[in-house]
Amino acid sequence: MSSHFNHGVYEPQSGFTRWLDKRLPILRLSYDSFVAYPVPRNLNYWWTFGAMLAMCLVVQIVTGIVLAMHYIPHVSMAFASVQRIDRDVPFGWLIQNIHSVGASMFFLAVYIHMFRGLYYGSYKAPRELLWILGCIIYLLMVVTGFLGYTLPWGQMSFWGATVITNILGAVPLVGESIQVWIRGGAAIDQPTLNRFFSLHYLLPFVIVGVVGLHIWALHEAGQNNPTGVDVKSKADTVPFSPHATMKDLFATVLFVILFAVFVFYLPNALGHADNFIPANPLQTPPEIVPEWYLLPFYAILRAFDFNIGPIDSKLAGVIAMFASIAVLFILPWIDTSRVRSMRYRPIARQFFLIFVVACLVLGWCGGQNPGLIIAKPADFSATLTWTQGGQVVTRAFNAPSEAQFDEAAEAARTSIEGATQTSVIREGATAATVTGVVGGQMQTETLNAGTIDELEAEISAYKSEIGAAAPFFSVERRTPPLVFTVTTLSQIATFYYFFFFLVLLPLLGLRERPSRVPDTIAKPVIAEQGAA
Repeated sequence: MSSHFNHGVYEPQSGFTRWLDKRLPILRLSYDSFVAYPVPRNLNYWWTFGAMLAMCLVVQIVTGIVLAMHYIPHVSMAFASVQRIDRDVPFGWLIQNIHSVGASMFFLAVYIHMFRGLYYGSYKAPRELLWILGCIIYLLMVVTGFLGYTLPWGQMSFWGATVITNILGAVPLVGESIQVWIRGGAAIDQPTLNRFFSLHYLLPFVIVGVVGLHIWALHEAGQNNPTGVDVKSKADTVPFSPHATMKDLFATVLFVILFAVFVFYLPNALGHADNFIPANPLQTPPEIVPEWYLLPFYAILRAFDFNIGPIDSKLAGVIAMFASIAVLFILPWIDTSRVRSMRYRPIARQFFLIFVVACLVLGWCGGQNPGLIIAKPADFSATLTWTQGGQVVTRAFNAPSEAQFDEAAEAARTSIEGATQTSVIREGATAATVTGVVGGQMQTETLNAGTIDELEAEISAYKSEIGAAAPFFSVERRTPPLVFTVTTLSQIATFYYFFFFLVLLPLLGLRERPSRVPDTIAKPVIAEQGAA
């Protein structure tokens, strides 16, 4: 597109620029790429997030280099060095906040950028390689973000690294070897921190290289647009500057304002409080969660709490988590529709909106306790039975063999005549004690609670209350049917995630009848201008 519909030709204006243009035409390349480069004239503000991502990448690299000058990658000093940057290094608090908040802003922009690409079909031919390079950038960002999360060496950093490296051990045959290789040993320790720091410093420069390829592929294939129609003439395009640059600049200024609000007023809102506690291998946090931008994949990992044939639940979760990213790489060949933009695919658009909600739900589920109950038809309950009064009789017995223990225990129970309740306490393979209450009056009490933990607390309180009068009693617990937990919700959202990509997009591409697509990009734009 750039070679056919360029809006202007670069002309050196001085002797130096003419000399440079003959030997290294870098100014001509910049002019052709960022001034005269033709862009579709109907691009909206969803196309401005590329400029925001470029800004975020530069900010992260610059602040990261400064932080690396003061950070000490040692398990006994890493946490203190991060605190020293915040307190003692001039403007260290500002650089630290920009870098930590910048990671979240980077992922916020890239998620919007990706959803825009999905909605407008920017992954379709001839932009398949452009999309794949974008997916590689995203994958590198995920790895870099995870590695950076471990560097402060707080509680969540240490245990997050432990959980993520543990899941690699579920891979058959090579899992344990990969796990040891990444950790540098059998457990998370100094070699692990050295590796993670080195890779976290290196990967952003790899991202820069892939971004260069991404932009190159963009200029070769040309930009997509809201209609999904290819550029057919110069009337369909406008020069990149000032049209696109002004729009990018305006949107980026608004993005920077949001960025600044978090940096100066809510720097720790997107983090976890446990990461302000130094790493302690002997104390596991109540909840181990990654950063917010990795929560959807963490929810997919935890959604599999059941075995699938010979595949155990842990391995199934690992496979699903990696498959959720891998499916993006083959998306250009999964979607069979000839129409790019979902603007003209009403049924696909509705399913896409549900897909966005499913992704948000996965993000919420990833940050919650998987056993948290969302809905249930009834309360959890338990019935306690004990004998009020009566005489306690205790007898020891030995079974002839371990295989005959149950038979001997039953005989011991019946040997206590008139017992209203009996209990057997096993003391060895064949030895045990049977206790029974003779006489007295049978008592029952039913307890109800909203959660299992609340029910167990009530049972413990009731036991302590009547324990002096009744040294033992029975407890019958009842769980309400069809309890809807966070894990259940994660499973539903995970199912829809894969169903959208692997079933809906291929079927809708074959069966859906799209709306009429404009013949050219300029036609609807000119019609709107005429109507105005």
